[in-house]
Amino acid sequence: MPRLRSRRNFLLSAFGLGAVEQLHAQVVAGSEVDGLLSLFDFEAAAHTRISHGAWERIQGGAADEITLRWNREAYDHIRLKPRVLVDVSKLDTRVKLFGQELPFPILLAPTGAQRFVHPDGELGVARGAAAANATLVISSSASMRVEEIARAATGPVWFQLYVQRDRGFTRDLVQRAEGAGCRALCVTVDSPTFGARNRENRAKGELPERELPNLKGKDYLDPTLTWKDIDWLRGFARTPVLLKGILNPEDATIAVRSGVAGIIVSNHGARNLDTVPATIDALPLVADKVAGRIPVLVDGGIRRGTDVIKAIARGASAVQIGRPYLWGLGVAGAKGVTRVVEVLRKEFELAMALTGRPTIASIDKSVLW
Repeated sequence: MPRLRSRRNFLLSAFGLGAVEQLHAQVVAGSEVDGLLSLFDFEAAAHTRISHGAWERIQGGAADEITLRWNREAYDHIRLKPRVLVDVSKLDTRVKLFGQELPFPILLAPTGAQRFVHPDGELGVARGAAAANATLVISSSASMRVEEIARAATGPVWFQLYVQRDRGFTRDLVQRAEGAGCRALCVTVDSPTFGARNRENRAKGELPERELPNLKGKDYLDPTLTWKDIDWLRGFARTPVLLKGILNPEDATIAVRSGVAGIIVSNHGARNLDTVPATIDALPLVADKVAGRIPVLVDGGIRRGTDVIKAIARGASAVQIGRPYLWGLGVAGAKGVTRVVEVLRKEFELAMALTGRPTIASIDKSVLW
């Protein structure tokens, strides 16, 4: 007992009470995380750890949050049609995208405000993604420079880009991201302005101002952005250019014709225009127009391994998750991020085995009822 007390006194004097409490919380969270068995478990645990303001920021959608609900509910209405007596003793989850081989088709989507969720912020996410062998898409609205995050990521990284009003600044940012090792550019094209984020704005006063070193000023969205700007960007980018935020199949047709490398079917996490379709419902229409000419990815509402197999069956080459890894970050920092990816990956492998689909190539529309 005296030894324990003297150790506690040493910690208190060396680091201060707050540091000790934080260390204790990290130890508890680290031991607890293994007991969280689903992404929904992480959501419940994160709700108890993340501040109210930050929770409203990451959980909120646009307006009445109808699309936010649809993003999740749409997956629940898609039924699977399994095959039996198929050898699934060996599963191959590898997928090739833009010259990069991914061990499984799950990436971490770009999200902002990560330091509101955990002090480690983007560095924790980068480390957690790398430990899980998952590709991380770094956000333009990160609270630290893209170079710092890329250095912390021992795994592959991409970069999400807002084409800002200052085109010179944008060009420099692209070159910084490429110089830092980002292997693809995901250009957000669905945000000439922000949506009516009522829930987030009600809690806005609870959060401090944050630095945005990859953005020029607070008013960085450009409502003049058009297809000619995508041509401009492709003219100097050395990495594949993807368009993030395609829902309309006609836009997908133009995107292919414009020469971009890929499309991400996204409704911005249901944070911009309410009552647009769930992304999983928009996906097959976009995929039909693309007709395999370029990869199509999808985000929004993915919470189970069965969701991943449904998305691939409807035409996606891979999926991206956003809110779930923020829950992991809030619960246990980098370890929580890693665990979220591992849980989803394991569920996806189980879904492949139980539907009789041993390879990614064997997952097609016939797996849907």
